[in-house]
Amino acid sequence: MAPAAAKATALPEQTIDSNGRLIVPFAGSVEAAGMTIPDLESTIVGRLKSKANEPQVLVRVIRNTTADVTVVGDVGSSMRVPLTPKGERLLDALAAAGGVRQPVNKVMVQITRGTQVFSMPLDAVIRDPRQNIALQAGDVVTALYQPVSFMAFGATGKNEEIGFEGQGISLAQALARSGGLLDSRADARGVFVFRLEDAASVPQTRDEALPVTADGRVPVVYRIDMKDPASMFVAQQFPMRDKDMLYVSNAPVADIQKLANLFYTVVFPAVSVGTQFR
Repeated sequence: MAPAAAKATALPEQTIDSNGRLIVPFAGSVEAAGMTIPDLESTIVGRLKSKANEPQVLVRVIRNTTADVTVVGDVGSSMRVPLTPKGERLLDALAAAGGVRQPVNKVMVQITRGTQVFSMPLDAVIRDPRQNIALQAGDVVTALYQPVSFMAFGATGKNEEIGFEGQGISLAQALARSGGLLDSRADARGVFVFRLEDAASVPQTRDEALPVTADGRVPVVYRIDMKDPASMFVAQQFPMRDKDMLYVSNAPVADIQKLANLFYTVVFPAVSVGTQFR
């Protein structure tokens, strides 16, 4: 125990330099790199024994200026967030940067760690705590306002680009949002989803090479026969992806009807004109 007359001296914050050394008043330059807190305390005590009576030293880490993450993108304020011993997670960093400026269901979060890049919808991170990963020094967190959508064509109630939430929707939901299949036109056996898949996920079933786009993706067409009741369950499980194209083909009778309508619009006026000259 220190004598009753002993005084405690609080030193100002000290920074470990790029060489891993710490300058401590009265103790001089101390090698701190690779040391634990107790080891560093013991080293400083040893340096002070010849200068103080029964010295006692308490070392604590106020902040680690070399361990931080960078948060950029569609956030309140782009900034560098220091990592503390408690271990900040993804949502902690976004909160420190002022949160996102767009609805959470339209924001994708991208984490760049070295040469690896990971991305996920923000609302998926909020709903699943396992996705709220611990950050590491040097990570770059980017909040991207990236609304996802699919395009509906053919015999559906709406032929347009339709947005959906970041957590995704099923094919059944996509059909409902596009107005469903038109009874007077649609061929329920001809529901197609056009998608560009990663080449690695497409099995090679033929001898010839698969057509691959410049970014390494393969065009794939999925067909679902909605006349089959079992396809209703398939449609509920089939996930739609960003930039998918949903196409519902016309029933053969609809094509015949189109031809008949064209025939009537051309022939009937001609016949009516002909009767006027008789």
